Amino acid sequence: MVDAVIILAAGIILMTLKFSIFALSTYNGLVRLRNEILKAWANIDVMLKQRTDEIPPLVSIVKGYMRHESEVLTEVAKARSTLERVKSVGEKAAADKLVSDTLKKLYAVVEGYPEIKADKSFLKLQRRITGLENTIADRRELYNDAVTIYNTEIETLPERIIAKMAGFERMPLFKATKKGRKSVKVLFQKLKNTETRSKVYSRLSPTSKKLARP
Repeated sequence: MVDAVIILAAGIILMTLKFSIFALSTYNGLVRLRNEILKAWANIDVMLKQRTDEIPPLVSIVKGYMRHESEVLTEVAKARSTLERVKSVGEKAAADKLVSDTLKKLYAVVEGYPEIKADKSFLKLQRRITGLENTIADRRELYNDAVTIYNTEIETLPERIIAKMAGFERMPLFKATKKGRKSVKVLFQKLKNTETRSKVYSRLSPTSKKLARP
């Protein structure tokens, strides 16, 4: 009887030890994965910031040549402002695409202006922005791969048990979500409408401006 109790106690201790080792190993592994994701996201955020910093001088150069293409310049500027204002990963992904799309529209318009295409400062900035966008695409892939591995780990048994006990939660892919696209669209349109009202107001006479004030 005593031997049976000893064997049972030893078995419980051994099982507890094995579980503790598994739990500790799983926890540390998830922490490492999460830190890799945070590091990858920080790299993307830096690249996004660097690209937004390059857009104003690009727009300034183009504006010096264009006289009848103010709409596309406004779209680029407002897309940039939208990206700076959004917070979530899904919103940033949607805003990032918006910036890329408006820049493509700008470059398409520039094709009709040989003098801009020959401007060395413009070409330097264009190459710089294109290089940043390629880097962002590479970093996006690394980030999404890390997130996919992490999310799979915390949803797979038996790791899921430890993840739930330790409070690990799913992390978002750098991908434009439906909610993110909607938020970005609303903010972008709001900024464009504000710009339009500002232009109309600036053209009013002093008397009309007084009447237009709320």
